[in-house]
Amino acid sequence: MTRSILILLLLSLVSVSAAQSGRVKKKPDPDKPEKEDKYVPTQALKPGPSPTPTVVPEPPPPPPQDDDRPINVESNLVPIPVSVVDRLTGRALSGLTIEDFELKVDGAAVKIDDIYRAESPVRLALLFDNSSSVTVAREFEQNAAIRFFRKVIRPSTDLAALYSVAGVFRLEQPMTKDVSKLVSAIRNLPEPQGATTLHDAIVNASNYLQDYTGRRVIVIVSDGQDTLSDYTFDEMVRIVQLNNCQVYIVHTNEFENFKRTGKRSGSANLRALAAERRMQNLAAQTGGEVYSPIDDDELDKAFAQISVELSNQYILAYYPENETKDDRFREIELTVRSDLDLTIRTRKGYYVR
Repeated sequence: MTRSILILLLLSLVSVSAAQSGRVKKKPDPDKPEKEDKYVPTQALKPGPSPTPTVVPEPPPPPPQDDDRPINVESNLVPIPVSVVDRLTGRALSGLTIEDFELKVDGAAVKIDDIYRAESPVRLALLFDNSSSVTVAREFEQNAAIRFFRKVIRPSTDLAALYSVAGVFRLEQPMTKDVSKLVSAIRNLPEPQGATTLHDAIVNASNYLQDYTGRRVIVIVSDGQDTLSDYTFDEMVRIVQLNNCQVYIVHTNEFENFKRTGKRSGSANLRALAAERRMQNLAAQTGGEVYSPIDDDELDKAFAQISVELSNQYILAYYPENETKDDRFREIELTVRSDLDLTIRTRKGYYVR
């Protein structure tokens, strides 16, 4: 009995073993992705190369103490162009020194800080009256402007621009040292017509010159009449003085009178007389001059005189001290310490911005 039981047990073991050896591996289901086995390292990772260290700049040195800091002094240079002419000979005086001049501001003597000769470049704007009021003098004005550029402008150092002035003003030729461009612009101006915005044009020209270093000069070739400007005469003069411009005027009114009547002083109307006085005042306030030629000979003399003055000017440098910026006008009085009979042309004052 016992033996039979042992035989049965052996047979059952053989059956189980055969069933396991014939098991088939199950195929993966395409709709169910297989799970990724996570890699778990059995050894510690080797360290990689060390990264390049970032260079940190050194912090700037601490700011200096108050007693080490530079002191910035804001000062307003007042350039004072001066022409000194012998009244007897008409010659410009050269060789004067800073000690020869005495400067007073609002009646008080002040120190002149420096003196320069006229080698400094000229930055010039010529205003050409192209309104209907100067039709008679049109050709005369054109010749005047051309002569002026050819006689006065030094191409090596100077620059000049040309404005036309009528019912509107226009910059016909921007700053250039090429005299031929200026002459071409004058000859190609349109026929004169319309009213005159002279004051507005002078303001615009002085603002234009403010961007340039050097002696700022405005030359006006006109009868001086203004009929359409927004700026009054006083407003215009103030802006010209603020911009440190010197004004010379070739006044064509006497030429027109001479053409009509054969006399230098013709029957000028009140408007023309008022315009002439304004031009005289503008030139005097800025240290310039008015010339009233009636023919080509006098025109040449006028331009020769302007050329002499610009080439023999003194520029006095004055730095006001402790002045309140109140926009008030300061009067200037300049004399030469000598007994000579001299004509001294300079600006009449300045504004503190």
